[in-house]
Amino acid sequence: MDGLIQQYARVAAAVEEAGRAKDSLTYSAAFVLCAGRDDAEIARRAAAIGREVDELRSNSPAVGTPDEIVDKLGPFLQGGVQRVYLQVLDMSDLEHIEFIAETVVPQLR
Repeated sequence: MDGLIQQYARVAAAVEEAGRAKDSLTYSAAFVLCAGRDDAEIARRAAAIGREVDELRSNSPAVGTPDEIVDKLGPFLQGGVQRVYLQVLDMSDLEHIEFIAETVVPQLR
């Protein structure tokens, strides 16, 4: 998290040096999404994209149950992230997107 905060500070300083307000940019982050109601559903979605759950969890805060994801995204939002892009790697799993829209997004507003 410290690295993210430092990088955003560097960007803000560069933007100000260029004569713009530091808040004239939207600070964003992108994470691979792998969510489910329980461990079995998370594992099924990980397998569908050829990934291991433990590896995904170590690389993305958008992996787990809805409550886990909200908890893990919290520090990023506090660190300055204004927009989160969730990378859906299994484009045939439209239920995955609906699930996130119904269970995670409302908790982040």
